[in-house]
This record gives sequence, C-alpha cells and structure tokens, in this order.
Amino acid sequence: MAEETNKNETGDEKAPEVAKINAPSTDSPETTDIPSANAPDPKAASGDNPNAAKAKPAAKAAGDKKPAAAKKEKPPAVEDKPFEEFMQQDYVPALQKAIAGSGVEDLHLDFAKQKLNIPGYEKEPECWQVLGNFRNGLRQFNVYFPDEDIKGKKAFSCNEGKRPSTLESFLIDERRITLDLMVFGVVQRLNGQKWLGRN
Repeated sequence: MAEETNKNETGDEKAPEVAKINAPSTDSPETTDIPSANAPDPKAASGDNPNAAKAKPAAKAAGDKKPAAAKKEKPPAVEDKPFEEFMQQDYVPALQKAIAGSGVEDLHLDFAKQKLNIPGYEKEPECWQVLGNFRNGLRQFNVYFPDEDIKGKKAFSCNEGKRPSTLESFLIDERRITLDLMVFGVVQRLNGQKWLGRN
C-alpha cells in the first residue's frame, strides 16, 4: 500500500482539510472564521476600525486617588455688602446711569440720612434716603430705607415743585431684592409719573 502524502500529482503541497472546509467558493464572496493577516487589530482603537474594542481605563491602584478639584467659591453678591457701602458704591451709581439713560440730563442724586419731608412723618427718626431731582429741581423723588437694610422696609415719594404728599410702599412683594430690581423699581415708578423719556 502506497503511503499517503500531502502532495498532489504535480508535486505541490495539498491544502489541509480545514482549509478545504472553510475556503470561500469562487462564486460569491463570504467571510470565514479563519484569522487573516489583513484584519484590523481589535485592540487598536481608531475611528476607522469598527472592530476596535473600547479602551477601558486602567484600574486605579488602591492608594491612587484623584485629587478633588477645589471648588471655586462664588464671590459674594453686591447685595451682601454692608448697607451704606452697597448704596454708595453700587446702587446710587447704577440708578444714576439708568435714569440718565432714559433721557434725563440734569439728574442729581444724593444718599443721606435725614428726616422724612412728608406731612405727618416729621417726628419720625431720621432714615437713609436716596434723594433725586432733575428739571432744575422741579421733579423730586426719594427712596427711603428706614431699616437700613435693602431687604427691609422701603418707601418711595415724589413731587413736582412742592412737598411730597404721600409715602408709598416700595418693592414690598419681592422675595429676592437685587441691585437690578431696585434700579428697575425706581425707573418704572418715574415712568409711571411720565417723567422719563419724551413724557
């Protein structure tokens, strides 16, 4: 009996049995389970490689702790400044700018502690006030702060050339008092008097 060799009649080596089973037919292209030298390496992560495995972060050593990012402390709000400092440095300048921006050219603002210039309130103790006037002093308004606190009671009065006759509550329903709200409140009230712009 002749010994079976791994060569065909021409002397070339025969393909192993596994190759015959998995070899693609010549009729249509098919994929096989046989590894190929041209297949992309699944460990090589790249956008073009659909076989790339998602990179896993290296395991942290037991003692390795990422330093906690220092939280940035928010600077204190301007409204948290001491009352007089806030009024002089922030509120009065912001109010001056807003009213002047509404077309008032000769606005004069003061921040002072004095008695109320309203009938029936002359005996009240002095309180801090923002005193404003324009149109050569004919249009006058005051914003009162009897509690020396922007979150406390506030009042407003205005007049045209005579003593103010009423003391109105000012920004009493607001939950949070801000610089912008305080400025807006006065501008809105002066607009209500038709004192700003083309009024």
